Amino acid sequence: MIVIGTKVVQSYFAKIAGHRGIKAARSQYEVWLEIVGRAQWRNPEDVKASYPKVSILKAGRVVFNIKGNDFRLVSAVQYRAGVSAIRFFGTHAEYDKVDAETV
Repeated sequence: MIVIGTKVVQSYFAKIAGHRGIKAARSQYEVWLEIVGRAQWRNPEDVKASYPKVSILKAGRVVFNIKGNDFRLVSAVQYRAGVSAIRFFGTHAEYDKVDAETV
């Protein structure tokens, strides 16, 4: 998959630099980037095979847990194009304040 929208996450990390758990979150995000960058997902079932605890939503939205569910990453996946567009990254509490299907 081609991953776009990485600036969403980088901006978030810059904003909260120095907070507890950020180093681990960044490390796990980088692993996520590597896995998704090599993935060839054709449908939601392929995503589930890579990430069994992922949440598949409407409109191609997929919610990934980062750092043991401390952070959530919402991506809009376009399977035919092979693109995963990061739409949101934040804490679980911040995630609860957005509509993941439209963000």
